[in-house]
Amino acid sequence: MKLKNSSSFLMALFISVLGAYAQQTTPLPKGLTDSERELVSQVQFSRAMATPPPTGPVRTMAEWEEVEYLVITWQPNFQNILRQIVAVGVEEANVVIVTQNQSGVSSYLESNGVDTSNITFLNEPWDSIWIRDYAGNTIYNDDVGERGLVDWIYNRPRPNDDVIPVAHANLVGMPYYGTTSGTADLVNTGGNFMSDGLGNAFASTLILEENEPGNPYNVTPKSEAEIDAVMMEYMGIENFIKMETLPYDGIHHIDMHMKLLDEETLLVSKYPEGVADGPQIEENIEYVLSNFNSPFGTPYKVEWMPAPPSSSGSYPDTGGYYRTYTNAVFINKSVLVPTYRPEVDAPALQQWQELLPGYNIVGIDVDDPTENLISLSGAIHCITHTIGVAEPLWIVHQPIASAVPGSSLPLTASVKHSSGISTVQVFHREEGATTWTEKAMQPLGGDQWTVDLTAPTNGLNVEYYISAQANSGKTMVRPIVAPEGFWTIDVDVLSVPDLQRIVSGPFPNPAKEQVSFSLNGYSGTLKTTVHSILGEQLHTAVMQVERGDVTFDLNTTWNGMLFFTFEGDFGTITKKVLKQ
Repeated sequence: MKLKNSSSFLMALFISVLGAYAQQTTPLPKGLTDSERELVSQVQFSRAMATPPPTGPVRTMAEWEEVEYLVITWQPNFQNILRQIVAVGVEEANVVIVTQNQSGVSSYLESNGVDTSNITFLNEPWDSIWIRDYAGNTIYNDDVGERGLVDWIYNRPRPNDDVIPVAHANLVGMPYYGTTSGTADLVNTGGNFMSDGLGNAFASTLILEENEPGNPYNVTPKSEAEIDAVMMEYMGIENFIKMETLPYDGIHHIDMHMKLLDEETLLVSKYPEGVADGPQIEENIEYVLSNFNSPFGTPYKVEWMPAPPSSSGSYPDTGGYYRTYTNAVFINKSVLVPTYRPEVDAPALQQWQELLPGYNIVGIDVDDPTENLISLSGAIHCITHTIGVAEPLWIVHQPIASAVPGSSLPLTASVKHSSGISTVQVFHREEGATTWTEKAMQPLGGDQWTVDLTAPTNGLNVEYYISAQANSGKTMVRPIVAPEGFWTIDVDVLSVPDLQRIVSGPFPNPAKEQVSFSLNGYSGTLKTTVHSILGEQLHTAVMQVERGDVTFDLNTTWNGMLFFTFEGDFGTITKKVLKQ
């Protein structure tokens, strides 16, 4: 790392030596120590070597996509926690461990029954365990093309940590892109970033503060628009949603209180009314719901999970640690969740299992007195990171939640692989059945596939999943845990709210040039928004309607599945139209 002057060099050297010492003695917290806080303004965080952005359009992967590598840094003070993470990781992926004590770590793991054959040891100096914040993020050219690693400037004066992404990229043999110099010298951290894999991402406003004029890192001052431009250029983030920081979370990283479970579901920590960060979290979620839709053009689904207090009943506003269950990590078919004590953990783990059926939900204690990770302001997501597979077979699908008996169930999916797609099937069955029925999906062009099912007239729910094969022979399913895990369509007349009958249609469907909807007596203001299957807004309009029908011309450039969202006094209704 280039420093401003010899004095700064000595400071950085001191930090590096101190970090090496910390590897064997006192671990660094997730936040800044008092001595680090004094040194921040003296260190040059930008790097001299310019790294141009990727060429062509890129996409940042979502955490629930297929993972090739789990990466961690081995901090001896937390070897029991790390052992449990590695034990699950080696069953799901390759594991890269940053350590300068390979023989000791290997012996410890093997003596505790962990298979080390899928582990690669990376002999590099390091400063802290918090690899989520300083490791790189996986991107793909053209959605599923060449894999790369994007690295930001780490917001801690920990020079060894800050260059670990370069070592990861060299180890895996993938291109490295750094927002580390020039006008693209962006300060950011992995704990304050969440991507849905479709060009949308979430963060707290910490990222604005750390790059604003007068920032303590001496990086180029940037407006919000300039930050968004860097994220778009390097990571393909088209819609960067930022929420207010929380008063009792000193780190201001959203992964401590929120988790994306899929493209449209937010898992959010819940506090008792008026307690700790509860009011600001609720205000933030209301801001998101009021101003943004999921990539499918529909409102986000929010699942609330209670945040536990200390054993004495303390929350962060009364001296308790920041205990939540959202600081979890996906590793293919497993999810590692922080736990605290059995009486509060059991309901949370059960909720996780219900939200992600078929996944291996593993709780890991981060509140044990002998290895109290949560006391350092972090948990499981904070000490893990992942690198996606080299050739992803990417499946995007919005599950159907409910249907009436006997109704048509048009299933659509976007499926993509660098070699092209050979076949896509949907496997379905009635609830209670033990065998699956396979039905081929048909190509619509533009990577989109479709098939029609029919809801049973007996009212039984429908279970289903999607399977695809690439021309290369690679296969993939969605959900990734299928057939053990699958989606369920609730087939019940009462499952469809009365408001769904206010707007009926579309007619015809599929449609070519025009499509109509019946308003069934509704009069008033009607806002209509049209989105593509990948979340691109194609059209929006506000009109006054008087009963009857409304008809829309379909642009010749629109293809595949379209989502028409209607907003009025009745609420919000979304309808699917297949454009041919």
